[in-house]
Amino acid sequence: MRHQQLNDLVTRALTSVGVPATKEPVGLLRSDGRRPDGMSLIPWQEGKMVVWDVTVASTLAQSYADDAARGAGEVAERAAARKRDKYSDLVRSHLFLPLAFENLGPMNAEAVDFFKEVGRRLTEASLDKRETFFLAHRCI
Repeated sequence: MRHQQLNDLVTRALTSVGVPATKEPVGLLRSDGRRPDGMSLIPWQEGKMVVWDVTVASTLAQSYADDAARGAGEVAERAAARKRDKYSDLVRSHLFLPLAFENLGPMNAEAVDFFKEVGRRLTEASLDKRETFFLAHRCI
């Protein structure tokens, strides 16, 4: 359920800053039928459309126990690395963002940077300096 909510949040936030987006775009990877969670319909940065894939990892799962023991955010970083590997074919033509969240809060560094940028653009659009805070609060 959190996965769906986070995808909705990203889509709505992008649309709010004038970047229309679609969920589960078809035809990006023709080789195996995989679909990322979403894609902007116009360029986001560096002339490339942003493609994202959200994952929510449990820090309590046995498979992540060693990473979780290293510190907050380590599980999210490992999950993001897996997503980067999975969608490595997209980086030539798109800006791929793995948005990895731990079930107990932290997110990977790329997700933090992405939400800061979206918050900055929301602030420019609304002139409300609290937009980044509001956006981050919805991610938790």
